[in-house]
Amino acid sequence: MLPPEEGASAPLPEGPFDGRQAFHAHLKTAMAEAAQQNWREIVFSDPDFADWPLGERAAIEALQAWAASGRQLVLLAQHFRVFEREHTRFVSWRQSWSHIIDARACHGPGLPLVPSAIWTPTWCLRRIDLDHDRGVCGTEPERRRGLREAIDECLRHGRPAFPASTLGL
Repeated sequence: MLPPEEGASAPLPEGPFDGRQAFHAHLKTAMAEAAQQNWREIVFSDPDFADWPLGERAAIEALQAWAASGRQLVLLAQHFRVFEREHTRFVSWRQSWSHIIDARACHGPGLPLVPSAIWTPTWCLRRIDLDHDRGVCGTEPERRRGLREAIDECLRHGRPAFPASTLGL
């Protein structure tokens, strides 16, 4: 048996997951795979991203490897208040790559709930129980389509948010 090639990609997780450790591991695997899989678009969706590992160095390195012209990262949340406090590395990275990032907030009476999920053209992850970090991930077209419909509904009602710069005139 041959040893795995250095830099070889890890398989994307499939099926249910349970717990914060599994949730974080799946997020990190997905971010690391983004460049390898050549995803043109990624959607990060969560009510507030408070418990995502977006401030970690490895997450930023993975996003940096993925980022390129013609790519798009969509961020969808109810609000982005936690970023300045918890994800400072991501805030700095976001400033450099603002041209490929569309951040939207969807929150208010009668508006749909923002799902906690990652959507990509070939794989998705959705947290169903946010309190216990339980969810499911996989490549099934029906799962990806259903999640994308929920995300698109929020995006239709969303407004621009989380500006790359807070400088005034």
